[in-house]
Amino acid sequence: MEEPLKKIRISRPLIHHITNWVTIYDCANITRTFGALPVMAHAPEECADMTRISSALVLNIGTLTNDITDAMIISAKTANEKKIPVILDAVGVGATKFRDYTAAKIIDSIHVDILKGNYSEIAKLAGEKAHTRGVEATSINADPIKIAQKFATFKSCIVVMTGKEDIISDGKKTYIVRNGHEKMGSVVGTGCMAASVIGLFAAVNTDYCDACKDALCYFGIAGELAAEKSRGPGSFKVNLYDEVFNLSDEIAEKMMNFEEL
Repeated sequence: MEEPLKKIRISRPLIHHITNWVTIYDCANITRTFGALPVMAHAPEECADMTRISSALVLNIGTLTNDITDAMIISAKTANEKKIPVILDAVGVGATKFRDYTAAKIIDSIHVDILKGNYSEIAKLAGEKAHTRGVEATSINADPIKIAQKFATFKSCIVVMTGKEDIISDGKKTYIVRNGHEKMGSVVGTGCMAASVIGLFAAVNTDYCDACKDALCYFGIAGELAAEKSRGPGSFKVNLYDEVFNLSDEIAEKMMNFEEL
């Protein structure tokens, strides 16, 4: 049995985030609760130095500025040189032209190892007709599995499409992850937290497709366990952290719900 959570808690990888100001605390907290170490260095003057001592880089375009975009590209180039995983969470792509342009600029400037977004965000990046309402997914007029597979092949990366069922593909291998609970959508931040969780699992597993599958299964399982004990969004968020903290590889192995296509 592989024990990714045990590996994380023993090695305690440092995960550098250049992320969303709305959810930065949540991303730091979930990283720490899983057993890894979070750091958030957004300044272009220091971001490359921070990336050099990190085990993964998580980029999130939820609250964009030009300075932050510059820092993301600087850090990602350093991550590419160091050969550590770069995760890009394409939050809100499809909502504004600036966001669409910036996401494309980042992807064209550096190598993204793992590209994450909801169904409409990834569809928009892949050139399909899609519209994002703020940061929420809307309907798309194409098969999301085929979009993930085709775009992963085109960009030579792992594509992660999150929704009621999560789709993960490297173009050849594709997983459908069904862990999770609807209460995870009742609080702000779980989508951004998922990118952080992907980052810390990718830090200990060079098979990034499997790392993404494990990350979303484990995070979804914690959500399921938290939902059983929660009366509403407030208690759910507290319980989510507690369930992550008390999660084990043995519990996760029994509860993982995924399919390989």
